[in-house]
Amino acid sequence: MLQVAYIRENREKVVSGLNKRRFGNAAETIDKVMELDDLRKNTQSKHDQVLAESNSLSKQIGGLMREGKKEEAEEIKKKTADLKMESKQLGEELSRCEEELKQLLYTIPNIPNDNVPEGAGADDNQVVYEHGTTPKLSENALPHWELIKKYDIIDFELGNKITGAGFPVYKGQGARLQRAMVNFFLDEALKAGYVEIQPPIVINEDSGYGTGQLPDKDGQMYHISEENFFLIPTAEVPITNLYRDVILDTGALPVKHVGFTPCFRREAGSWGAHVRGLNRLHQFDKVEIVEIHHPDNSYAALERMCKHVQGLLEKLQLQYRVLNLCGGDMGFTSAQTFDMEVFSAAQQKWLEVSSVSNFETFQANRLKLRYRGEDNKMHLLHTLNGSALALPRILAAILENNQSDEGIKIPDVLVPYTGFDTIR
Repeated sequence: MLQVAYIRENREKVVSGLNKRRFGNAAETIDKVMELDDLRKNTQSKHDQVLAESNSLSKQIGGLMREGKKEEAEEIKKKTADLKMESKQLGEELSRCEEELKQLLYTIPNIPNDNVPEGAGADDNQVVYEHGTTPKLSENALPHWELIKKYDIIDFELGNKITGAGFPVYKGQGARLQRAMVNFFLDEALKAGYVEIQPPIVINEDSGYGTGQLPDKDGQMYHISEENFFLIPTAEVPITNLYRDVILDTGALPVKHVGFTPCFRREAGSWGAHVRGLNRLHQFDKVEIVEIHHPDNSYAALERMCKHVQGLLEKLQLQYRVLNLCGGDMGFTSAQTFDMEVFSAAQQKWLEVSSVSNFETFQANRLKLRYRGEDNKMHLLHTLNGSALALPRILAAILENNQSDEGIKIPDVLVPYTGFDTIR
């Protein structure tokens, strides 16, 4: 969430950033924020003045009674009663104003970093790096949704029977390969200095607001109505919320965590050939990296996190590219995002497998995640997160790109984890 003080001091920059995001009515929205903030300040000032006057008069009552000036005391009592009523009304007005301002701020996305390119959607994202070559497959190569049937390693029909569409059942070598990737990704993160966290996969509403999934992604999250809980869309949410309402000592920075969880997304939208098989799921597994940094260091950290993900893809021997997302394609909370996509030779398309983002102070402001600076004042920290990695599309690419008449070859780095080198 943007800070009102920042909006006031940087109105033109904020409006320009929102326009880069293709956020409608940016100028009007920002002016409404400042109008509500002015109203809040004026109401607060009136409220404080009325309280001060009421308190001052109340102190006089006792003295007047002791002096026998009962009539004067009663007059002041009436005035204080009127002031208390006015104070109550102003307090209620102040609460309404603060709530309206907060709800409006919740609808405003983060401001893109200056290095975010202009653009309206995915076609305008900038390819900043490519690695590897496209594997040459035989003419009878199959997409992964056919391979999983051929080798009986993932069963969508069983998942549909148990739950519904988008909830696959992993079987035999498919389940072992899935577990192998999780352990490999976790081990690589530990080598890179991340501390492993195993968080809850159900969150409360405060956690959803803290990292910005609520109210923006309300309709895309599974909701448990009785307790007002939500199933997590990513481990980023519970891990980052470990630091809600926390003041960190600068000596404790950076914070680096990794967590493996199932992730749940309702994924509103159409289902068709472009999202067949593992390309879009309601439940999937993911290893997530989360970092918290001093503002001066967060963009260097973003670059290192991207390199970490790229290193995983290279060890898996997958062709990939890195995209700098344009303003119109960025997530609501992000200040800058780099996507990593792997190439599926059987589908002849790029598949997104990771997003690495710097949120700057946007989440920290909601979380009240701060540090005490050299000026002895409180300042907001920067939060970052990245997929390292999401499993379904990685698995799809491994299956498709490594298929042959002899079976599906397992990447060398995963063999110690799987216990086999080929799916047959």
